[in-house]
Amino acid sequence: MKKLILSLALVGFSTLGAQAQSARLGLKAGGSLTTFTGDAADGEDQKFGFHAGLFANLGINSTFSIQPELLYSQKGSKESFGNTDVVNRFSYIDVPVLLHINARGLFFEVGPQVGFLVAAKTELGNLSQDIKNDFNTVDFGYVAGLGYQLSNGPGIGLRYNGGFTKLPKAVPVGNTTYQADLRNSAIQLYVTYIVGK
Repeated sequence: MKKLILSLALVGFSTLGAQAQSARLGLKAGGSLTTFTGDAADGEDQKFGFHAGLFANLGINSTFSIQPELLYSQKGSKESFGNTDVVNRFSYIDVPVLLHINARGLFFEVGPQVGFLVAAKTELGNLSQDIKNDFNTVDFGYVAGLGYQLSNGPGIGLRYNGGFTKLPKAVPVGNTTYQADLRNSAIQLYVTYIVGK
C-alpha cells in the first residue's frame, strides 16, 4: 500500500511538472520541534527531531507556484515525570502540496498535507515499546510558512505543520467508542538547495 501511494505521488509530481511554466527540483532538510496538541494533551513537552526529502517547485507565473514535497519527518512528544522522561517517537512520510506566493526570493507557503505513519514507539529510559498499532496510519494536516529562496541554489524556511486527524485509534467504551483528541504539531526550520530555472 505504501509503495502504491508513493508511486501515485511521484506520478502526480510528474504530471504537474509537465503542465507548469517552469519546474525546479530541490532537496531540503532541517530540524523540528514537535509535540502533541488537543484536549488529551496534558503535560506534553516539545522534542527535537529532523525532517528531510525532496520537492518540485512548479511555476504558474512570476508570483505563484505549486510545490509538492516528499519528506521523511520525525514527530512526537516528551513528558517529564520527576527525573524521568517518557519520549514518544513517531516517524512519517509526509506529502504536502503547497501554494507558494513569491516576491523576489521571499516566499509564503500554505497548503494541505497527508502523512503516513511508518513507525511509532514510546521510550522510558532504556525501555522501548512499539505502539504503532494503537495509532491511525494516515494523518491529514496543514502547512503554513515563509522563507527565502534563490532562483538557483540555497534557501531557508520556517513553517508550522499542524494536524487535523486525531492520532489514537477509537476504542470501544461500553456501548460507544472513545477517541482521544491528540494531534501532531511541529515547528520546522529547514534549508534547501534548488536546481533549474
